Amino acid sequence: MVANAKRYLILGLGWFFVVLGVLGIFLPILQGILFLLIGLFLLSRESDWARAKLEAVKIKYPKFAEKYDEAEAAADRWWRKITRNGEA
Repeated sequence: MVANAKRYLILGLGWFFVVLGVLGIFLPILQGILFLLIGLFLLSRESDWARAKLEAVKIKYPKFAEKYDEAEAAADRWWRKITRNGEA
């Protein structure tokens, strides 16, 4: 049951950021591309469709792929630090 709640939370946040990203493309206040990428990152954790789209972006833009891999490693380290502190 907790796994389902986590999955729905990730999917909900992912779609929220995608919607913000689409709005950000048209509104100068929001960073559209950034929010789209955050949403795609979150959705890629639970959706094969989003994972395939993210991989296509990484193939098309190799410099982005390098930065993405670095950011993902940093986020993983950050997440492990938080969860380890929460369990202790």
